Amino acid sequence: MSGYLTTHVLDTARGCPAQGLKIDLYRIENETRTHIRSLATNADGRTNEQILPAAEFATGVYELVFHAGDYLDACGTPPETPRFLDVIPLRFGMSEASHYHVPLLLSPFGYSTYRGS
Repeated sequence: MSGYLTTHVLDTARGCPAQGLKIDLYRIENETRTHIRSLATNADGRTNEQILPAAEFATGVYELVFHAGDYLDACGTPPETPRFLDVIPLRFGMSEASHYHVPLLLSPFGYSTYRGS
């Protein structure tokens, strides 16, 4: 079995998928942070392709960076200066070749994540 990485972003304040939220993926090796790709969520709050497909999968430490502030601005969430949540980095490890699903539950003033299935 090959590993791969997916996500799903839900806007818990509005009760809907977070469409159009930009996500960057980085690989972390020692203290070096290497950008792998940028994607955006679709109408279902998911990316149209796997964030890290099986052909590119390698165990190690990664970081998903969710651009929440831009998304909240686009949704018409009342602005703050600065926004309480702007860029949300999630650093995690993938230790085996399996499906890693790292969802984000988002509101303007909080978020949560977990290893999903």
